[in-house]
Amino acid sequence: MEMRDEKAIDQVGWKYRSLKVVLDERAKRQWAAAEAMSMGWGGISAVAEATGLDRNTITTGVRELEDRTANPDARVSKRIRIEGGGRKPVTEQDPGLTEALDRLIDPMTRGHPETGLRWTCKSTAKLAEELSKSGHPLSDRTVAHLLKEDGYSLQANHKTQEGSSHPDRNRQFEHIHQRVQEFQKQNQPVVSVDAKKKELVGNFKNPGREWQPSKQPIEVNTYDFPDPDMNKAVPYGVYDLANNEGWVSVGINHDTAQFAVASLNHWWSEMGQQRFPRASELMITADGGGSNNYRNRLWKITLQKFATETGLTLHVCHFPPGTSKWNKIEHRLFCHITKNWRGRPLTSYEVIVNLIANTTTEKGLVVRAEIDPTLYERGIKVTDHELAQVRLELDPFHGEWNYTIKPIR
Repeated sequence: MEMRDEKAIDQVGWKYRSLKVVLDERAKRQWAAAEAMSMGWGGISAVAEATGLDRNTITTGVRELEDRTANPDARVSKRIRIEGGGRKPVTEQDPGLTEALDRLIDPMTRGHPETGLRWTCKSTAKLAEELSKSGHPLSDRTVAHLLKEDGYSLQANHKTQEGSSHPDRNRQFEHIHQRVQEFQKQNQPVVSVDAKKKELVGNFKNPGREWQPSKQPIEVNTYDFPDPDMNKAVPYGVYDLANNEGWVSVGINHDTAQFAVASLNHWWSEMGQQRFPRASELMITADGGGSNNYRNRLWKITLQKFATETGLTLHVCHFPPGTSKWNKIEHRLFCHITKNWRGRPLTSYEVIVNLIANTTTEKGLVVRAEIDPTLYERGIKVTDHELAQVRLELDPFHGEWNYTIKPIR
């Protein structure tokens, strides 16, 4: 290839994943060889990256195609390989590899709430180096193949920038990851919280497609111009990291700190308390903006009420500004909700709640949802005196992002 064409590489990868289940080994390498030859210079490298096939395998396919072209009447052997022959997948050769890779990328991983794709801010070369140091030697190309199999994707720079980068960004990721592990070892609950984007309620077009009888699409309104008086749904989610369970409160007006903590309270009373009957502490991971902004005084005031009512000591960790997509709820809950209602008009609050509650995944995701009919007031001011009543303890490391709120006895 004269220049790197990411779109072409992605298309080759998609075609390979679609065809590999029906192709034998010879067909796979010869198909890959044909794709590489059609690309021209650099084609073998591009196809190897897209499919995960070894360069030598594709080169062998090229030779076979060239030999067949030179000798079209030559007999083609029907023998492929004896049953059970060939090199075993690297994950079978090294059973602990997948878990080791997950440990490396987990604190640094983010996902897109709409597509479910995930990507990591560590390079494959760096990951391969760290895996080799820990007793799992392999190449960066193999790391890339494993990441693609696990749902990761290679993204262009403009898709991974979310504002200015804080110098302690990675240290905060690692701090959150360490704290999550500590809480889970003690069987204390850890939740990820955030508000999903507001949705128009009515017969409006919803992006995406779903199966319908041929030439019979669902008819929706032609226009959906913004209207301040138009009904909007405000989903706020609470995701339990240990149990792969989520709660979503569907608000009817504003995303405020009171609404956010009310959603957390609903999760605790409806799901969390049953899962963690002996819990004395709760860790909350949240992004740095919105209703759960780390600068939001009302957020802390309302959390104090929640802590006192439940008797839980709350440990809050915020992701650094501009890194909201790293929040686990984005790619473990919200993306699946979006896919579940894709292509369907959200005609009522009841429809939205039902679609959310019926969201499932192969990994056993469980979601419960409920309408919150409360009208939350915006612009509530919190005085210095009111804030001083909060039993707030700041962590030595970035206390503005990491802090504890204890119940008032």
